[in-house]
Amino acid sequence: MSDISRAGTFRLGHRDVKRMGYGAMQLAGPGVYGPPKDRNEAIAVLREAIASGVDHIDTSDFYGPYVTNEIIRDALYPYPEDLVIVTKLGARRTADKAWLPAMSATELREGIEGNLERLRLEQVEVANLRIMGSVHGPTEGSIGQKVEAIASLQQQGLIRHVGLSNVTAAQLREAQAITPIVCVQNHYNLVHREDDALIDILAEQGIAYVPFFPLGGFSPLQSQELNAIAAEIGATPMQVALAWLLRRSANILLIPGTSTRAHLRENLAAAQLPLPKELLERLNAIAAAAVEPV
Repeated sequence: MSDISRAGTFRLGHRDVKRMGYGAMQLAGPGVYGPPKDRNEAIAVLREAIASGVDHIDTSDFYGPYVTNEIIRDALYPYPEDLVIVTKLGARRTADKAWLPAMSATELREGIEGNLERLRLEQVEVANLRIMGSVHGPTEGSIGQKVEAIASLQQQGLIRHVGLSNVTAAQLREAQAITPIVCVQNHYNLVHREDDALIDILAEQGIAYVPFFPLGGFSPLQSQELNAIAAEIGATPMQVALAWLLRRSANILLIPGTSTRAHLRENLAAAQLPLPKELLERLNAIAAAAVEPV
């Protein structure tokens, strides 16, 4: 079993969590819609994650919709005392599998109440406000009213800590003027590095950064150099990509997702994968090469 504690911990809200967590999105069916092919395997994945030391699970009621939260509840309730469940608000699903904004005060309240009911919780530890801009990146614009709405839910005790997802540095500052922000969840990985400066800003403030699509998401990372480095050290390219993220900054928390125990073990093993300085330099160069003109 992998020792994920070797990757260290970082503060999330009022608790320190291991930096290798688990993202539940892939527990839903194709297109993050409907039930999984094998619900028993999905339950087994969650239970093995906890047995392996994972104490930070990322989910949302709009995964499925409702599917992942119901599986988490059935697999893990009553929850371990040290488990931090993070959810997201701000979107809804339609019958044609679309993702639509749901960020009015009424929709956010309905969203948190649904999460609480399906997860069987009285309070969500961390709720990320997911700003529905472009598909994989934020767009500038005021988010003040939306943050005020989620802060109201926090004041009512339904949410303990507030985070943000898919936001810019300016939107982060706007939100921080309204309520403390404990984490930012944006698109970031070895080749998609637009948030380099934001990660460093958050690190200075002691705030966690949680990259979504750490392995490329629906289009997995592809790089001959990444493949070559992985072969040299006897790892998979995805393990190397995760290990690089852990080395990128101490405030990065990882939530790689999977629907199989075999893949879960592979992901968790990245927590103890050594990356010498020479390999880190080669990996850092991949991002630069990815944006060079052809």
